[in-house]
Amino acid sequence: MPAEDGHGTAAGTWPAGLGTVLREWGRIGVNGFGGPPAHIALLRRLCVDRRGWLDAAEFEDAIAACNLLPGPASTELAIFCAWRVRGRLGALVGGLAFIVPGLIVILFLSALFLAGRPPLWVRGAGAGAGAAVGAVAVAAGWSLLVPSWKRASAREPVRVSRARWVGYLLAGGVAAATIGPWLVLVLLGCGVVELTVRRSSWLSRLFGRPGGVAGIAPVFPAVLFPAALGGGLLASVAWVAFKVGALSFGGGFVIIPLMQADAVGRGWMTNAQFLNAVALGQITPGPVVQTVSAVGYAAAGLPGGLLAGVVAFAPSFAFVLGGGRYFSALRTNRAAQSFLDGAGPAAIGAIFGAAVLLARALSVGWQFAVLAGAVVLLLALRRGVVLVLLAAAAVGLVVAFAGGPLPG
Repeated sequence: MPAEDGHGTAAGTWPAGLGTVLREWGRIGVNGFGGPPAHIALLRRLCVDRRGWLDAAEFEDAIAACNLLPGPASTELAIFCAWRVRGRLGALVGGLAFIVPGLIVILFLSALFLAGRPPLWVRGAGAGAGAAVGAVAVAAGWSLLVPSWKRASAREPVRVSRARWVGYLLAGGVAAATIGPWLVLVLLGCGVVELTVRRSSWLSRLFGRPGGVAGIAPVFPAVLFPAALGGGLLASVAWVAFKVGALSFGGGFVIIPLMQADAVGRGWMTNAQFLNAVALGQITPGPVVQTVSAVGYAAAGLPGGLLAGVVAFAPSFAFVLGGGRYFSALRTNRAAQSFLDGAGPAAIGAIFGAAVLLARALSVGWQFAVLAGAVVLLLALRRGVVLVLLAAAAVGLVVAFAGGPLPG
């Protein structure tokens, strides 16, 4: 690995060429249905199992480090892996190859589903799929709940740690369901509380160590550029996207409360359209955070959708390019782990809170039946997310063509 990226290999001895990175990461961007678990599995199969570009331990370190950072973890992992095999230019090429296919698809579908007068079949499919996204949020939260509880139970003393864990979970859930736009402050606050509780002499040494928080601090100015934009609609879109990409821990459904208040409150979308946007983010390949591009499209057309995508993913590139060399140290950093032990349960609670918001946005009786059916399919029968959303869309189509009521 070349010395400029901190691995000490002579320049010019990259494990892969740019063409290989473009092809392989583009293939994952096209085939990456199913969200972060699918993306991680595909990246592991490529980089560890098939090509041997990374060893298993480094890959696990990268997963842990990306989960400690705000923003979409699987996107950051994809950028990091591309950086490891082809340096900074490879990170840019690989990251874009991973992101752009899904961005193109979601912008195309946004033009179809978020049009002023969409066809009947589009309205029906959107109403059906939108009704099921609350169940997808519940399933996502549940998949994280048990592992997080087990980690908390392993702490000493167990009773105190469990009590704090429950408190963080409830704080995130209540905040997501009630004060969505300010959720990020609650997530950060929970992390700070846990960090403070465990504070000891090692904390004062953290900020001076090369592998500590100071090592990645220089990347933050690079992701603050949306604040320099002028006023107006595009500036508002950029701010929403910036919150999603740089200020949210947990990714996925944690970003729902951050977006909904702006998307619906500012009049860019109706509740029904927002549900459609969330569903589109789930059924398209690539990062789930693409949902913010649908919000940007609803606000300002194609320029808004593209701007939202650029701003939301720029922090991921900045974090990796600025701090990728410290990822292995970040995994074992006690302060970072303590912060995540507080912010992590709060983010899980926020996912359940987002499910409440999504359920409250339903307006037609049959949608609640679809929601209940989706819960059974996802939790009891363990069907895949994409399959469940397509089935819900099919139910919506039947209702629409049968003359049933549809959301306004």
